[in-house]
Amino acid sequence: MTPAPAPQRQLLLAGGGHSHALVLKRWVMHPQHRPKVCRITLVSRASTALYSGMVPGLVAGLYLREACAIDLRRLCRLAGVSFVRAEILGLELEQRELVLEGRPPLRWDLLSLDLGAETAAVGAGEIAVKPLEPFLDWCAGLGTGASGEAAELRILGGGAAAVELALALQRRVRPRLMLRGEGLHLGSRAANACGERLLGRAGILVERHAEAPEAVGAAAGAEPALACTGSRAPGWLAASGLAADPATGRLLTETSLQVVGHPAVFASGDCALISDAPRPPSGVWAVRAAPVLAANLERRMAQPPRPLRRWRPQRWALQLLGDGGALSDQPQALAFWGPFALGPSSLLWRWKEQIDRRFMEGFAALGAMTGGSEEQATAMACRGCAAKLAAAPLGKALARLDPGATSDPEDALVVGPTAEGGLLLQSLDGFPALVDDPWLNARLTTLHACSDLWACGARVHSVQALVTLPRLGETLQEELLLQTLAGVRAVLEPMEAQLIGGHSLQRLDAGEELSLALTVNGQAPPGRFWTKGGLRPGDALLLSRPIGSGVLFAAAQAGAARPEWIDGALALMGQSQAALVELLAGFEVHACTDVTGFGLLGHLGEMVQASRRVDPQLTVALEAAAVPALEGALELLGLGFASSLAPANASALALLEGPIQWVDSCAPDGVSRRAQEGLLIDPQTSGPLLVALPGSQAPEALQTLRGAGFPQAAVIGRVAGA
Repeated sequence: MTPAPAPQRQLLLAGGGHSHALVLKRWVMHPQHRPKVCRITLVSRASTALYSGMVPGLVAGLYLREACAIDLRRLCRLAGVSFVRAEILGLELEQRELVLEGRPPLRWDLLSLDLGAETAAVGAGEIAVKPLEPFLDWCAGLGTGASGEAAELRILGGGAAAVELALALQRRVRPRLMLRGEGLHLGSRAANACGERLLGRAGILVERHAEAPEAVGAAAGAEPALACTGSRAPGWLAASGLAADPATGRLLTETSLQVVGHPAVFASGDCALISDAPRPPSGVWAVRAAPVLAANLERRMAQPPRPLRRWRPQRWALQLLGDGGALSDQPQALAFWGPFALGPSSLLWRWKEQIDRRFMEGFAALGAMTGGSEEQATAMACRGCAAKLAAAPLGKALARLDPGATSDPEDALVVGPTAEGGLLLQSLDGFPALVDDPWLNARLTTLHACSDLWACGARVHSVQALVTLPRLGETLQEELLLQTLAGVRAVLEPMEAQLIGGHSLQRLDAGEELSLALTVNGQAPPGRFWTKGGLRPGDALLLSRPIGSGVLFAAAQAGAARPEWIDGALALMGQSQAALVELLAGFEVHACTDVTGFGLLGHLGEMVQASRRVDPQLTVALEAAAVPALEGALELLGLGFASSLAPANASALALLEGPIQWVDSCAPDGVSRRAQEGLLIDPQTSGPLLVALPGSQAPEALQTLRGAGFPQAAVIGRVAGA
């Protein structure tokens, strides 16, 4: 059978705006339109994209944040597109590179920009409304003062966004509100008149000032002032050398959405402007540009390229402006179309809400619309350390290989002494890519592999890497290898460790994922080699951080994990635990291991088995309710989600009828024993260290770890003897 052609080029989608989200939705619903023979990557500062049409309702308290957010990571997975979460800092046109914060740039053959906008003029002490995420975080904490009187807020600006924001805040916290600027500018006299009537009914004062917005804001003194003074494209766009509008920084494009003078760069949404058909920044235009953008990306990437579509947006677009329920429990809306205005009316609000909900439901329903792929994902094999071989076949194979072996395996092998009288240690670990981002995946894999050395009390000295790449064009393989090795180095350099070599392979099938394995070399100082088998009666068991990554990523494959849960898990998993070695060295560590693929209970069982060779009566009292869990893990376990390795790990539950005793304690509300047991056998990638030390030292050790960047460290059990 002839293999499919290997991808040769990189299509980079920079930004998670409405246009890009709709392009991805098209490729999910119609995969035959997705560009072939290329690798596609979306880069976004956030894992979700907020739908602008519902943001005023979110501020007003009418919607939950999750109801207004498009899950970009899930959307990319369904579309067969890689997702990279990173802050974009700039563009190198000659090198065709997208510059990212804290990591190597990404190369592209074709680039599409849909980056949104920033508030145009922000004075000292003012709060910018765009980007939306920081503003919404501030808004979430907005309330009344200790005196019970509503706060006074000033909103700078007079456009549709400023009006909707004022009305939304009026409903949310009932502050004394003032809209300050040069008056309303909603597109027409009729629209301005409707807006003024609506604001007047809500008791919101409109003050007209001719001075610059920053001067108006400064006059507000210490009172909060929200800058809603129009928008402009991110500043680095114009600095990149691309053609841009001098006033707003928006990129100038042809009617094909190609940036003027740069046919390999497309732009849409609020960061772009068709040079001979300019339209104001609006979600309406971003939505209408999406079909043209999708078609032209597909045509440009075709072999040979096909003629591009041209788009001349209509002169006027319908705008629906809601009051967020500022006047009554029944929200109302205004309708603007060119010089015409209508409302306010509750019927217009219901129409607006129907449009908004239908837009969001179109993304939520994608899994079912594509033949139930997400429902089938629960049966898919998990990646990361959950892809490791189950304990039973591994143990049986090793027993047959060396029938006379009596020693218990350690996390790292002693390969010899150091000149100073310490020990040279080595370990090997690796797995198929957990995430699509090669740099982040390499970081997680390296942290995971290094934890074997940390669990032995050793410092990492050097690493060798085995990288297996999909079958791709040479330039794409170069890029994947660079990103992977840079991700490894990003972990090693703060430890003053080195990447000293390795080997590379390519798979036969272009569709198979990248995988990474690492040989880690380390040194333990004289007198320090922490083993698994040193448990002693009276010891406390300390876990360095939460667990639950296995079920979270299994549920993400099924579209059931909230994006903020995955964000939180990745943030924690991406933190180095190298500092734990020296922190714990100040205490009397009796035993230690890292919690990885066999789950907390499986790895604790290894510690107990090794320790009972010395004290056959040794037992552990495990307080399952004290085990810290990643956000969302227990909820998903309670719903029946589990990693594909969890059924094999379930054999460790038999330990609860033997040397490990379940201590009944107060579980969190609504958490079943089934969910707690599921957490104990959940396979971990870049999991915590499990440490045994004298119980008398546990409070101080816990305080030390929590004060040094491990705030969720916890004592989860005690060791007893005869």
